[in-house]
Amino acid sequence: MAVIPIAAGEIATIVTTLEQRVRPRPVPLTESPLRLVRWQRPDLDKYRALFRRVGAPWLWYSRLAMPDSALAGLIRRDQTQVHAVIDRAGIEVGLLEFTHVAPDWCALDFFGLVPELTGKGHGRWLMTIGLMMMWRPTVTFVRVNTCTLDHPRALGFYRAAGFVPVSQTIETFPDPRMLGLIDRSAAPHVPLLAAS
Repeated sequence: MAVIPIAAGEIATIVTTLEQRVRPRPVPLTESPLRLVRWQRPDLDKYRALFRRVGAPWLWYSRLAMPDSALAGLIRRDQTQVHAVIDRAGIEVGLLEFTHVAPDWCALDFFGLVPELTGKGHGRWLMTIGLMMMWRPTVTFVRVNTCTLDHPRALGFYRAAGFVPVSQTIETFPDPRMLGLIDRSAAPHVPLLAAS
């Protein structure tokens, strides 16, 4: 057994990569008060605000740390689609982002709803729509990563949607709360260990 010390100011997580290699059978779409809107050329500030709203509880930070040019290069490229989940009041309450990396595979980059909407069936609705878009005729598999910082039901949710774990890695990174990218009160389930 290996015990690996993590430096103060850093976070460690186990990342699980899952793949769906069987095209899902069509299912009736459940009714939802939400709607999905594609952002053709996402405004960077608006994108970061939604990314933070959805991801801060799980310490999503990668897109918040990117310079504008790098972020624009990722989310505005032709093979990437960014969709906002909109509620009845017109407020963005979720994010669906995926990239057709190659003709035969798609990466589900980011998937999530604001915490108030989790556990109410909206995730199944969003996943059903997302998979319909990701599984182009040439696609043979869809890949997603989740980690131990994610919602405790995330892994089970992906499995229920037909994804199968294929590998795991350990990832360490600077705590985004220490960098000022996310509020220090976010993710209270993850200790904030400041460097002394």
